[in-house]
Amino acid sequence: MEAILIITNFPDKTSALTLAQKLIERRAAACINILAESTSIYRWQGETEVSNEIPVFIKTLAKHYRAVEEIIKAIHPYELPEIIAVPVKLGLPAYIQWVADEVTNHS
Repeated sequence: MEAILIITNFPDKTSALTLAQKLIERRAAACINILAESTSIYRWQGETEVSNEIPVFIKTLAKHYRAVEEIIKAIHPYELPEIIAVPVKLGLPAYIQWVADEVTNHS
C-alpha cells in the first residue's frame, strides 16, 4: 500500500474541478486539493512563458497512478501537462489507511 501525491496544474479552476470530480467519482483518488492561482514561469518551445495556473494535489495509491494519468491527459487542455508523482514515505497511518480505503472499489 504505497501512497503517492500526484501534482499537476490547470489553466483555470473550472477544469481543475472537473478533474477532481472525475477522480473522486471513479475512486481513482481519495482527496484532491485545488490550490489558489499561482504564477508559473517556464521555457516552452524555445520561449520563456509566464502564466497563471491552478495547482492540483491528488492523493492516491501508486497502483492507481496510470488511471489518474489517463484521466488528466484526457481532459487537460495543454499539449504537455505536468503530471508528476511523489512517493509518500511517511504519514499518519490512519490517514494513509483512509486514502487506501477510499480508492478501493466498494461493492
